[in-house]
Amino acid sequence: MPTERAGSMTLKGDPITLVGDEIKVGDKAPEFTTLEGLGAPVTLADLGDKIKVFSVVLSIDTPVCDAQTKRFNEEAADLGDDVAILTISVDLPFAAKRYCGAEGIDKIKVVSDYRDTSFGEAYGILIKEHRLLGRGIFVVDRDNTVKYVEYVHEITEHPNYDAALEAVRGLL
Repeated sequence: MPTERAGSMTLKGDPITLVGDEIKVGDKAPEFTTLEGLGAPVTLADLGDKIKVFSVVLSIDTPVCDAQTKRFNEEAADLGDDVAILTISVDLPFAAKRYCGAEGIDKIKVVSDYRDTSFGEAYGILIKEHRLLGRGIFVVDRDNTVKYVEYVHEITEHPNYDAALEAVRGLL
């Protein structure tokens, strides 16, 4: 049974419980399976030896999550092909596809963890009370070692984009 961590994250000031072990810098990145569209799995192994950025959001249909996704889509052009950026939520793949088309998200992958919350549990960011993912950023190097972690304490706030991007640029 996965571990539970209460109080490390809040939603509008109310404490929530995260399911899964907290990931720390230096850990090996856990394997996961998300979906890009129906039946099109995206796993850690699929990303190969690229530098990986996992931008985790509650729902792409909320203002901060929308801004977070757009920020990484914009930054992706400057980071180049050696960096794979995934926005991960439990939004249905249909919603993700609609969102990407409507918002011009074309440089990153927007994937869904709705089916079995594999990513959420493996990275300790699944919200028990809502079956949504919390807000966070994970940067993983070419050898799948975690180099940067941010679990955003208050979910309605933005992550530290600059620190995450600095970590990515330090790996290029």
